[in-house]
Amino acid sequence: MASHRALGLSTFVLASPFTDKDLTVLGKVRQWGYDIVEVCIEDPDALTSSAVREAADGEGLSVLICGAFGPDRDVSHETSEGRRAGIDYLRHCIDFAAAVDSPLVSGPMYATTGQARLLEADERRAQWDRAVDSLTTVANHAAAAGVSLAVEPLNWFETDLVNTVEQGLTLCRDIGADNVGLMLDTFHMNIEEKSLPEAIRLAGSRIFNFQASENDRGTPGTGHTDWVGVLKALDDANYSGSVVVESFLPTVKEIARAVSLWRPVAPSMDELAAEGFRFLRDALEAAADNRQVRA
Repeated sequence: MASHRALGLSTFVLASPFTDKDLTVLGKVRQWGYDIVEVCIEDPDALTSSAVREAADGEGLSVLICGAFGPDRDVSHETSEGRRAGIDYLRHCIDFAAAVDSPLVSGPMYATTGQARLLEADERRAQWDRAVDSLTTVANHAAAAGVSLAVEPLNWFETDLVNTVEQGLTLCRDIGADNVGLMLDTFHMNIEEKSLPEAIRLAGSRIFNFQASENDRGTPGTGHTDWVGVLKALDDANYSGSVVVESFLPTVKEIARAVSLWRPVAPSMDELAAEGFRFLRDALEAAADNRQVRA
C-alpha cells in the first residue's frame, strides 16, 4: 500500500443532515490533511451538486457520494411503490455522483438501515430477491452514468440482510454487474468477521471503497482494531482506492437510533477527524516502509 493513499472524511462527522449551508466546513477538511470528502445525501432537497462541486474544487478536494437508507428508501420493500421510492433515491444519488465526478455511490443500499427482524427462510429469500432485482435495475442506470455501486455490509444490530463480506459477495454475484462491489467498514467487520484481514482478502478485487472506523466508532488508533493487519490485507488485495474516516454525531436522534450510538465516542468530532487523519497517515507510511523492506 502506498504512503500517498488518499484519505477521506465522511460528512457524518461534520454535520447531519449535510446541506449546502455546511459546505464552508470543507476548508477544515483540507486543513486537517484530507484529499477527499465523502458526502452523504441525507436530504436531497438541501444539497445541490453544483454547490458541492464548486466548494470541493475550491479546497482541492475530490468527492465521493454515499446514501442514507431510511424506511422510505427501501429497495427490498414488500410493495412495488416502496421499492420504486428506493430506486428513485439511488438514481438521484447516481446522477449527483456523476455531476461531482464521484466514481461511486456507497452504502447499505439493499434495505432500510436499522431494520432487524427474525424472518422465516422463505421471507428472507423473498426480501433478498427483491433487493437483487432492484439493485440490478439501479446498476444499469449507474453503468450508463459511469458510476459504480459500493454495497456496505452492516453489523447485525443495524441490518438483518447483509452482515458479512461473504454475504456481500453473494449479493454482488447475484446482481451480476461489473460495476457493483463492496464498501467495507472496519467497525462492522470487527463485530461480524472472525478475522478482519482474512475478510478483506476474501473480498479482494470487489472492494470498491473502504471506511476506517475504530471498534467503538471512535478515533482510528485509539481502540483494539488490528490496523497493521488491516492495511497489510488491503495491500494483499491490491486495493488502490481511498480510505475514509467515518463516525457519527451523537446528537442526531435519527442517526443515533439507526446505528445504536448513545454516547460521544471522542472528545470532539474535530479532534476525531484531525487525530484520525494523523494516525492513518502514519500507519500508511509504516505499511509502505514495511512493504519496501519485504521487497
